[in-house]
Amino acid sequence: MTFSALGLAEPLLKALEAAQFTIPTPIQQQAIPAVLEGSDMLGVAQTGTGKTAAFALPMLQHLSADKKTAQPRRPRALILAPTRELALQIDQSIRVFAKFLNIRAGVVIGGVGQHGQVKALNRGLDVLTACPGRLLDLMNQGCVALDDVEYLVLDEADRMLDMGFVRDVKKIVAKTREDRLTQFFSATMTREVEALAADMLYEPIRIQVTPGTVPVERIEQSVIFVEGSRKRGLLNEMLNDDAMSRVIVFTRTKHGANRLAQQLEKDGVPSDALHGNKSQSAREKALARFKRGQARVLVATDIAARGIDVDGVSHVVNFDVPMEPEAYVHRIGRTARKGAEGVAVTFCGPDEYAKLSDIERLLKRPLVDPANDPRPQRGGGKPTGEGKPGGGKGRRNRGRGKGGPGQGAAGGKPGAGQGGRRRGPPRAA
Repeated sequence: MTFSALGLAEPLLKALEAAQFTIPTPIQQQAIPAVLEGSDMLGVAQTGTGKTAAFALPMLQHLSADKKTAQPRRPRALILAPTRELALQIDQSIRVFAKFLNIRAGVVIGGVGQHGQVKALNRGLDVLTACPGRLLDLMNQGCVALDDVEYLVLDEADRMLDMGFVRDVKKIVAKTREDRLTQFFSATMTREVEALAADMLYEPIRIQVTPGTVPVERIEQSVIFVEGSRKRGLLNEMLNDDAMSRVIVFTRTKHGANRLAQQLEKDGVPSDALHGNKSQSAREKALARFKRGQARVLVATDIAARGIDVDGVSHVVNFDVPMEPEAYVHRIGRTARKGAEGVAVTFCGPDEYAKLSDIERLLKRPLVDPANDPRPQRGGGKPTGEGKPGGGKGRRNRGRGKGGPGQGAAGGKPGAGQGGRRRGPPRAA
């Protein structure tokens, strides 16, 4: 299948060709026709499968077809992202896809001064990509209003709707149009997230390219049981292998990331740290050094995991087992991107056994050979701490479309392809 078969307009096809996008991924094949038909979307796809193009391309086509002019401080489309890196990455993709369209895009994130962002908003933006915190600040200052938002996207929705973000997201969504088209895309989709999404989506089509909690098959995963005090020595030993050419190491804390990166540097391994306490310029510099190969190792925390889009990551090392099992999926998804293969290794100390078990329950499969598993009641090993690697309800929704494909994706309902609007009952207060 080609992008032209999905019903995309010529300017978008031209931009895709210029960017060397040739064959749509499964999530794009299913999502683009459905969203062009005006359906709300609940999309579950593994990281690195092309979710950005899946929601951006039909959104840009709708905006271009409307031929409206964005008013100052009143964006027409809003994309929410949990991290600065991811927001910048999405904004960059929007600009690539809109290269031959009269579409203005901008980004609102913390960690940098707001003057340039306010100036862009005052000029009028068709597409605004934002992190919730800075966006709420600017809303409270009267610098931006969301009354004209016709298209709302929550990327990495499971993270966005986590307890730390849910209140901000609800405040933001409440200020958008009632007849907006809403899309949720995420690599994982828990029942809790689905319940929250149900309050914001109207008769959504669900697309699940692969089970939302299972990492890509191309990643070779293993676990090494090791005492916490011996983790750094083990990492140094592993880095003697030249096959570990571009490595992301995940730690639980910002302080731990800084300390480990400094220790690796002292040991002669070019390394940088990436976490939320660093300024935006420092984060961009660290990512740039890693992409150019000047830093062999990038030590990061979970908050940065989803914003790291670097080709050729050979290995991901979980120096600390993540606190949330869903974070494991996003961590290891930094390798094996764009059809490549990758390796993910998890260091697990005795105090992290329970967290590892939570990950295995999420994945619905073991990560450790029972014969080498030191966890109690899990195999023949002893709990010594050492082991070998284991193998908007109630709102109106817009029915756009061009009378093209009349059937929604993934067995969904027919889209409203007649150009009119579907109307639901008024949205609850």
